[in-house]
Amino acid sequence: MTDRTKTRCFGEGNTLYTAYHDTEWGMPSHDDQHLFEMLILEGAQAGLSWETVLKKRQGYRQAFHNFDPVKVAGMTDAALEALRENPAIIRNRLKIYATRQNARVFLKIQEEFGSFDTYLWQFVKGQPLQTDRKRLSDIPPTTPESDALSKDLKKRGMTFVGSTIIYAYMQAVGLVNDHITSCLCYGR
Repeated sequence: MTDRTKTRCFGEGNTLYTAYHDTEWGMPSHDDQHLFEMLILEGAQAGLSWETVLKKRQGYRQAFHNFDPVKVAGMTDAALEALRENPAIIRNRLKIYATRQNARVFLKIQEEFGSFDTYLWQFVKGQPLQTDRKRLSDIPPTTPESDALSKDLKKRGMTFVGSTIIYAYMQAVGLVNDHITSCLCYGR
């Protein structure tokens, strides 16, 4: 039985946000393809609302081969330029080209560590960080863990991976569970 005094951190009244909040945000992911998808989407979100990205998520899946990093890494300049005319995605040239660049680095990380999952989860010692924040405003934009991960990804050649973007990514894929204490998803 659900505690009726509990509410959502965000997403009330918006079915897209509600579904994302309830089924994905803060849930630990160990699937490399999903980890790649979320890395690209978080980078695409820079300067925009997450709702904008969620609305374009299916367009991104179609444009970027369902986030298959091998196929994305092999995309030609011509294919990337064509995407600048695609209204189903965010048509920022730097973000589009970053997708291919990040796919190439992603594959190198997979090769080095056996999986991106293995690489990624080492930054939280293999366990999700559970926070005890009372309000969304208590959530910091960055943490020492996001700083370390961001720095390492940049060193390896990724772009659109600043610490703020990476902290949002860590929340999205469940490396950290920042559902506030009054949220129905807190502590799951």
